[in-house]
Amino acid sequence: GGETMPNIKSAKKRVKVIATKTEQNKMIKSNLKTTVKKAYAAIENNDANKAEAVSLATKKIDQAAAKKIMHKNTAARMKSSLAKKANA
Repeated sequence: GGETMPNIKSAKKRVKVIATKTEQNKMIKSNLKTTVKKAYAAIENNDANKAEAVSLATKKIDQAAAKKIMHKNTAARMKSSLAKKANA
């Protein structure tokens, strides 16, 4: 089974647009995961910049939720978990 390509001009454009958006979303998700991981590492190591790292991670989570890359409840859960660890 090979992939079938659309015949209609607008459908061809949609395929290109979806591919572009998918790449952008992957980049944002990857960046988000890295930032959150760094925030957790800063909390674990009790770094001086731990508050800044948590703040940046929270910002990235909010941006991802605003762009509908992740569900708003997932974002809220991640932020809550991060804050709980930071304040413990």
